[in-house]
Amino acid sequence: MQRWRSLEDVPADWGRCVLTIGVFDGVHRGHAQLISRAVKSAAARGVPAVLMTFDPHPMEVVRPGSHPAQLTTLTRRAELAEELDVDVFCVMPFTHDFMKLTPARYVHDLLVERLHVAEIVVGDNFTFGKKAAGTVQTMRELGERFGFEVDGVKLVGEHAVTFSSTYIRACVDAGDMAAAAEALGRPHRVEGVVVHGDGRGRELGFPTANVAPPMHAAIPADGVYAGWFTVLGPGPTIGTVTPGERAMAAISVGTNPTFSGRSRTVEAYVLDGEADLYGQHVAVDFVEHLRGMEKFDSLDDLVVAMGRDVDNARKVLGA
Repeated sequence: MQRWRSLEDVPADWGRCVLTIGVFDGVHRGHAQLISRAVKSAAARGVPAVLMTFDPHPMEVVRPGSHPAQLTTLTRRAELAEELDVDVFCVMPFTHDFMKLTPARYVHDLLVERLHVAEIVVGDNFTFGKKAAGTVQTMRELGERFGFEVDGVKLVGEHAVTFSSTYIRACVDAGDMAAAAEALGRPHRVEGVVVHGDGRGRELGFPTANVAPPMHAAIPADGVYAGWFTVLGPGPTIGTVTPGERAMAAISVGTNPTFSGRSRTVEAYVLDGEADLYGQHVAVDFVEHLRGMEKFDSLDDLVVAMGRDVDNARKVLGA
């Protein structure tokens, strides 16, 4: 899969394509349906399937400081798009100038002149252009003028709930990892670099990897979770942890109230591994909420609870 950092990367001899556009934060089941539709249409036409996403998130430009919690990094979004057989992953810089394009200029200058779209596949709630004035119907009218087709797709859902990034963020914020996973099609992931913490876990017999996530990452509600821990990227085995292979983990999110902590942290205890992971880029996949964050009266009570968390995590993940 090709990865373009902007439309400046479009080759000079670029032909036509099928394009799908959106933020695609999460690349959830609704997005997957949309992307698969574009990929299938591109294959039928014998042209590349292009996915266009935006960076930064449009809300951060429209209303600075209002960036929603991020379900996936751009790198993760590209990985998921590649798994769905997208040919080109294009990141469109979302700037003030881009934000001011009228719907007609947006389509003509970017999609027709630069990408030579044969078809555009978008969600039926898609809006574009200055003040989000363009709708799917606007796109269809412009398609008739410039010679491309438009497929407006109704996003999927279950149990009267439409799968959307907003819905998934609410699930994550509430600690409902089962509902988040149902909509995503996989467990919610938080990535980050392992940094030095207070070292209390090791003193208590449960050495944890303190994961520092990127800014705006969607962090689940405070509590203890069962999940999977993975060191990302190729590389040699670190202790007993092999990069690319997931390991069972008990994960704590919160401020460590037993120690009167103030900063929220994400700490993962790898159940069957031992390694010096400082500086490693890792992923934590949240599977199930085990309990809320508690303040214990003694360290002995905390250690007993942590042992119970490990047992419960093993049961959940083993099943």
